[in-house]
Amino acid sequence: MLTTRPSDGSTAGRKRELGFGHSATSVLLPTDPAHVEAIRKSHERCAALGLTRIGHGDYTPLPRADLAQAHERNRRLFVHAAPVMELLLEQIIVSKSMVVLADTQGTVLHSVGHADLLERTAKVALAPGVNWAEASKGTNGMGTALVTEEPVFVHADEHFMYANDFLTCSAAPIFDPRGNLLGVLDVTGDHRSYHAHTLGLVKMSARMIENHWLTDDCQHALRLHFHSRVEFIDTLMGGILAVGEDGRLLGANRSALDLLGLSPAGLRMNSLESLFGLGLAQLVDQARSAAAGPFALNLSNGLQLHARLQMNWPLVRQGARLQPEDGDAAAQPAEAAGEAGLAIAADMAAGVAALGGEVLACLREAAPLPVRAPASPAVLLSGTAPRARPAAEGELPSDLSWLQTGDAQLDSVVAKLRRVMDRDIAVLILGETGSGKEVLARALHQESARARQPFVAVNCASIPESLIEAELFGYEEGALSGGRRGGAVGRILQAHGGTLFLDEVGDMPAGLQARLLRVLQEGEVMPLGGTRPVPADVAVVSATHSDLRELVERQAFREDLYYRLNGLSVRLPPLRERSDLMALATRILRSRCPLRAPTLDADVAQLLQAYHWPGNVRQLVNVLRAAAAMAGDEPTITRAHLPDDFLEDVQRSMGRRRGGAGTPAAPASVEAPAAALPPSGEAADAGATLEELEMQTILRVVQELDGNISLASKRLGISRNTIYRKLRRR
Repeated sequence: MLTTRPSDGSTAGRKRELGFGHSATSVLLPTDPAHVEAIRKSHERCAALGLTRIGHGDYTPLPRADLAQAHERNRRLFVHAAPVMELLLEQIIVSKSMVVLADTQGTVLHSVGHADLLERTAKVALAPGVNWAEASKGTNGMGTALVTEEPVFVHADEHFMYANDFLTCSAAPIFDPRGNLLGVLDVTGDHRSYHAHTLGLVKMSARMIENHWLTDDCQHALRLHFHSRVEFIDTLMGGILAVGEDGRLLGANRSALDLLGLSPAGLRMNSLESLFGLGLAQLVDQARSAAAGPFALNLSNGLQLHARLQMNWPLVRQGARLQPEDGDAAAQPAEAAGEAGLAIAADMAAGVAALGGEVLACLREAAPLPVRAPASPAVLLSGTAPRARPAAEGELPSDLSWLQTGDAQLDSVVAKLRRVMDRDIAVLILGETGSGKEVLARALHQESARARQPFVAVNCASIPESLIEAELFGYEEGALSGGRRGGAVGRILQAHGGTLFLDEVGDMPAGLQARLLRVLQEGEVMPLGGTRPVPADVAVVSATHSDLRELVERQAFREDLYYRLNGLSVRLPPLRERSDLMALATRILRSRCPLRAPTLDADVAQLLQAYHWPGNVRQLVNVLRAAAAMAGDEPTITRAHLPDDFLEDVQRSMGRRRGGAGTPAAPASVEAPAAALPPSGEAADAGATLEELEMQTILRVVQELDGNISLASKRLGISRNTIYRKLRRR
């Protein structure tokens, strides 16, 4: 059979003019002028960057510390992507390819693939830590997809560097529900294994990750699933729109944006009313009236959609009847965490079926894999399991509303923070030690647009002055005596894209204040020993218990830095001034004992309310945790369960109130601890001290109960250990 050489006007001829398309397997590619143009533009970018086609690029992986930071920044992306990557690999296993995940910088985070290809790709290092940005490796699937933010395949000599022309790459970017780029998913294999459907599978897998990210992001929101064809509602092609309790649009998947004809920014400018002509209550009513089946929605342009509503919790907490009733078919329960892997497998099976039977014939008919939890990046790199990280103290805030338990002062603080959130305004939190400044900063971060990026806390008072500069700004190798090999990334760069929390900022050394001011003004960090500044995009939240104005007047704190940090100043009230102490105590106990939280005895409740709480919320958390542990399975916390040192502090405090001249007496409704009262029926010795009266009471009760310390403990309302200790001192 004779073949003719394509004319210069054909796609193949155009490729040859541009210096690629000479590979024997290039004839397998579709004739797509847009693809040729995309490769041409990428080659032009590479040439402009000074790369050469005979170059080999730098395949040195990141230092271990920096790679660990990259894994930490992208931990959530890895958790969502890893099971999808395993299933994708099963679909393409016969092609002996690799599935690769990279972050927004082009750094490989995770890769799985065929052993034969792993040996060959040792030359081009598709291993974690290697950077595949277009500026580093020239035209390639991952790097070019990150630049264009579009799915792309790069085949054989379409790679800018000849060293990579034995590869074929298909890559698709991954976005969050707000339209922010999260990373890129790629399948790379030998160019002889090219198949036209590989890019389709990669795009499908990227959408699967995005859908599960959206579901995770908005697991407590109403989710509207829709499509113009009823049979596609619950497939990867179906649109998903997340709606908050107030009717605000929280996010959407890519299919939803395509169906609505909107960009992520355009979505935020719309509402349910503007899109569908329905309010939240009307939408819920329409879903209920449809019973178990889908219901119709009409867009403003006349397009009709078929929809299904999924509600995972009551949409309106007070009064309104929007929440689903038992047996309401329009309201589906949230997926259990253990079903997430099965959902991924089902999505993959449905997606492969949507691509057509040709995929099954040409690639592989793969049964869904048994789902297993993905290993952490550290395990994948080293083969050993890392030590478990200790749980954070207390329950972590999900957003600012988590902090609102009924105190008007705190409600005012939250309202102010919401007005300046995501507006590049620095926040300064003032408050006593233990009042919850870091918790408030974390809640602000969780509610902001930076919620999925790092939150990095730095206690300026706890780091030695000689080390704080390196801790904040990082250092290059050799710049610091005794420093790590390869240098270290500073805390500011660790927070890139997220929030930097500077606790006790008033204790920052004067010499460091000027450097911090420069970073905040210019958005760049110069590591110690470095020659080039590194961009740093951080939201800054500072906190202090000091009076910064006074420090400025004493020239102990820079005035210009003070005004840079003090975009908005809010004061956290101390616990003794808050009106929500009992609601806060209930929340603490529920977080400690989620299945069956103990209640507080009325006597204990009065005691807590009368106490002055010098350690603020931190002290309350510690007292209640200890009391809950002592209570065990008992349903009520009594005085006998409270820590000894706390009871002693309460007694001293009440003694000072009674004996102090001019000090107000304790509230009439609050009784002193039983052990501090004089013996019943006897007058207290006029010259006896409070401690002596306490000992008399203990001795009397123990004698009355024939030495039974357990019964004495219950009658006195103090622990057995306290009684033993005081008797030993006698």
